[in-house]
Amino acid sequence: MTVGTEKPLLLQAGGGFGGYVHSVEPSAAVDGPGMRFALFVSGCQMRCLYCHNPDTWDRKSGTWRSVDDVVAEIGRYAPFLKFAGGLTVSGGEPLVQADFVHEIMRRCKEQYGLHTALDTNGLLAKNFPDSWFDVVDMVLLDIKQIDPEKHKQLTATPLRQVLNFARRLERMGKPTWIRYVLVPGYTDDPEDVEKLANFVATLTNVERVEILPFHKMGEYKWQELGLKYELTDTPPPSFETIERVKRQFESRGLMVVV
Repeated sequence: MTVGTEKPLLLQAGGGFGGYVHSVEPSAAVDGPGMRFALFVSGCQMRCLYCHNPDTWDRKSGTWRSVDDVVAEIGRYAPFLKFAGGLTVSGGEPLVQADFVHEIMRRCKEQYGLHTALDTNGLLAKNFPDSWFDVVDMVLLDIKQIDPEKHKQLTATPLRQVLNFARRLERMGKPTWIRYVLVPGYTDDPEDVEKLANFVATLTNVERVEILPFHKMGEYKWQELGLKYELTDTPPPSFETIERVKRQFESRGLMVVV
């Protein structure tokens, strides 16, 4: 099945349909509610300066796997996942391989009755109708920056499509968690946080805001790929900064998790 306006992303190899997988985590505790099977697919159109997985940017950088193979692997954990959490598809950016991701989610819901979550930056969502998201029970939406110019400098992509998708999720009544990476000098400006908190507070479907403190654990990947890492001298956010940002969101009545 091909939806949206993009080139079909399901591939054929060995007689099956599939796509490229970066990695899996069968017992993830930080990618949605409960314990979850986290499937990380390859491909991403953003070029975030703080990205800790630049090896996922190229869609074909991962391992090709058939839908049958992936669904069968998830199925081994399904009896536990059905009651403990569910399936989260992340990346990279899952919507780069939308057909592959959609089919996996559809089958995991129909065959195993799993709760499904999509971890996305929302940039490509405009290419797909509301019906595409029928297989998605909740969305983890990454908003990188609320200032359009700073967002473009940080990610090399426009902001408007992300905010449009956030509004669209509200219209669809899709439960949403907002994820915000806190990077000193890039996303910690009090005025930017105020603007983001004000925006998120208008969304009636947002269940929580997750503040993700910046770290440099992926810096070595940039070096291995021959890429310049511009945040070598950027420290992690201080406890005081994290608490200040947390209070800014909480002051709008939002549930915040760090």
